[in-house]
Amino acid sequence: MPNSTFDERNITWRTLDWLPHIAFFVYKVDEENRIVDVVFKFAANQRVMLHRHKCPYVTLVMQGELRFYGETGEPKEVRPTGSFVSGAANGEPHMEGGGDQDAIVFFSNRNIEDALYEFLDESGNPVQVLGIADFKAQLEDQIATGTFAKVAA
Repeated sequence: MPNSTFDERNITWRTLDWLPHIAFFVYKVDEENRIVDVVFKFAANQRVMLHRHKCPYVTLVMQGELRFYGETGEPKEVRPTGSFVSGAANGEPHMEGGGDQDAIVFFSNRNIEDALYEFLDESGNPVQVLGIADFKAQLEDQIATGTFAKVAA
């Protein structure tokens, strides 16, 4: 199967020190309608920290394949390039990561009440939460530093 490569030259990826193996770029934060649109880049052959999605979402895999793992690390699912999936809030905790190449995935988080993602320790206890305010701050910084202008139409 040929690799599908997304042209990311205009995206300035952002990271969080406490969250390895993933980068992101925020496209839109709509507080009134409780929507956050973001693209994530999952590192090849790595796994992002155990977490749970706290709001409904849709995803579109734009490059590579997105691999899912259960709480104990067992493989659960593989979503190839082009996969479009709707997910429910408060599903099972899991880990995600790229396949043999980085996976680039668009997420549209919808009907957000407070948190988008809740990150968990090995025992399943919450250790970090990302909410609308966190993504809004990232978007504002992208605008202030000029990195958002590279992708704005």
